[in-house]
Parts: sequence; C-alpha cells; structure tokens
Amino acid sequence: MLRVGLTGGIACGKSTVAGMFTTLGAYVIYADKIAHELYHPGQPVYEELLKRFGPDIVQDGGEIDRAKLASVAFGENRVQELNGIVHPAVIRRQRDLMYEIGMREPRAVIMVEAALIFEAGVKNRFDKMIVVTCRPEQKVQRYARRANIDEQAAAAEVQRRSNAQLPDEEKIRRADYVIDNSGAIDRTQLQVDRVYRELKVLALGKG
Repeated sequence: MLRVGLTGGIACGKSTVAGMFTTLGAYVIYADKIAHELYHPGQPVYEELLKRFGPDIVQDGGEIDRAKLASVAFGENRVQELNGIVHPAVIRRQRDLMYEIGMREPRAVIMVEAALIFEAGVKNRFDKMIVVTCRPEQKVQRYARRANIDEQAAAAEVQRRSNAQLPDEEKIRRADYVIDNSGAIDRTQLQVDRVYRELKVLALGKG
C-alpha cells in the first residue's frame, strides 16, 4: 500500500480534493471524522477533555461542543494541550485503519486528510505528502460561506486557526505534490487526476 498525507491551510478545499481522490479509487481516512467519534461520551478522549477543559464544553445532549472547545483552547492558549489529548488517539486509529485496508488491498492508495500533519510531527508515517493551496482571500470567503458568518468574523477565525499551523509556504516546501485549488474546479480535477496516476504507479510498485 502507498500511504499518503493530504493537508493544507484552513478552507483551501482539502475535503473537496479528497473527494476527487476517492472517486478515482483512493481510500481516504478523514482525521476530523475520527476525532468526532472520539469525542463521544464514554470514549477515553471525551473523559480526558471533560476533566481538563471542564463541563462547559458539553452540550445539553452530552456531546462535546467542538466550537466551544476550540474557542477555549485558542482563547486560553491551550491548543497544544488539546492536541496532546486528541492527536495520539486519532493517529492510532488512522494507523489501524490503514493496516486494515492494506491487508485487504496491498496495492491501495490510502490517504489521510488532516489539517495538522506537519505540525503533529507525523509526516514520516507517509510515503508521499500532498498540500492543497488557495489564495489568502479565498480562505476567508470560503470559510465565511461554510460557517455562515460575515467576512470580517471569518478573517479573524482564519487568522486564529492559521496561527496554529505552519505557513502555506513552509507546507509547500515540504510537499511532494501541490494542488492549487484557487481556480476553476475543472482545473483542480486535472491536477488531482495527474497526481493520482503517479500515486497509483507507486502503489503498484509497493504491492
């Protein structure tokens, strides 16, 4: 199997690109979905977050309010503490899923879509790295649409989250492939097609 990391800045279109790779035949594991599962009541991560960050992060139904948790973590400069709880558990689950897929299909292209691959120091778990980019103003516009907020509020949130990540220029420097998602969707698709063809050849060589 070929293990591929897929990352990029906030609102650059990582999930859109991941969906394109899925359509072509790649197996995509979404780190954010794993984290969401780990936030369920009864999970060790849930209990640790409740102990560290307090009951105010829990909604009436018992689920963790992820927006409130993020607000506390960023507002109180506790992002590293939050990541130290969540990231190890997410990485273990990613590793287990990659192993399960690889056992079924030794020549699979398996991707992990995650915002903080470089920042979490786990790049060496991957054979190749893909970075998705777009223009800074597009991040704000896209995040505003996604979160249904005005662009001023979106700009503040994008900046806050970007401060916890490596600059795009550094991500690009470390990448094996860069997909520019600042133009038309067809242009992005052409780039994805090209990259996937290369990844599939590499995967066949590893099978």
